[in-house]
Amino acid sequence: MLEPLRFIWNATRGHRLTPWRSPYLRWRIETYSGKKAETLTLSSIFAFAWASRWELLSFLTWTGQVEREAKRKS
Repeated sequence: MLEPLRFIWNATRGHRLTPWRSPYLRWRIETYSGKKAETLTLSSIFAFAWASRWELLSFLTWTGQVEREAKRKS
């Protein structure tokens, strides 16, 4: 269950105290939702995260599984 925290930690590098300003996080939201990254605000990012919370948790769990599998094979 640490995958979501690890992703947020890595995705907000350089913007730990203001994650909504992270270019990487904005880009990921743009590619997933289709909303323009330039128009994203704090409230729109939280609204997106809340509305998509189960899909996001499922995705982050999957990425954790992929990471573990890659480490095991190398």
